[in-house]
Amino acid sequence: MAGADRSESGFLVLADISGFTAFVTATELEHGAEVTGVLLAGVMEALAPPLEIQELEGDAVFALAPDDAEEAERSLMEAFGRAFAAFAERQREMSLDTSCYCRACRGVLGLSLKLIVHHGSFMRQVVRGRSRVAGPDIILAHRFLKNDVEPRTYVLFTGPALERLGIDPDVAGMTRYTGKYAHFDEVDCFVVSLDRFARRGEGVSPEMLLGLRSLLGDLTLGADPGAQDDLRSVVAA
Repeated sequence: MAGADRSESGFLVLADISGFTAFVTATELEHGAEVTGVLLAGVMEALAPPLEIQELEGDAVFALAPDDAEEAERSLMEAFGRAFAAFAERQREMSLDTSCYCRACRGVLGLSLKLIVHHGSFMRQVVRGRSRVAGPDIILAHRFLKNDVEPRTYVLFTGPALERLGIDPDVAGMTRYTGKYAHFDEVDCFVVSLDRFARRGEGVSPEMLLGLRSLLGDLTLGADPGAQDDLRSVVAA
């Protein structure tokens, strides 16, 4: 088995449902699980390809994009936009379905999506015929799911991820957040929030998606999202 192990580097991405714990503890078991399953299925379809889905972890999807993937950076940003769009579309579909009025189906708009984007090294392993990835950066990426970032709907890029993408967080006007976790050095992160476009009771709005797509597009191209494009309002203050 040792001969099958190999070290790689790439983007490590976690798509996580915000509000999941409160939702599942306050709703019917069957429909609560069904609702979150439908939402996560849409996110997985949006992310892969170009990302490789590794695990479905309760309320989160873990995926990665190796550095040797063709045009990984550009396709990655496009996939993020698709993930938010898929999440929003399925939210709206379920909220408009009048066939069921249980708390799970009525409360779907109270959920939101966040993405954690890290770049680092990992080891591919095959254990009992099942492929998995491991390494300190895998652990660190998962630790970022537990943070005190205030927005509910956002993309959190770690410093290594932005460096790999060639994005200057100061030019983009991103908010700095320092991750502090046991056994790891402090890691600078930068947050893009979509909450400013959120409207109560409407989940992820079309305005949020438009702002995110515009911002990610400009960041991918290395452009300065200036005031004329009204993009800084998407970035957390």
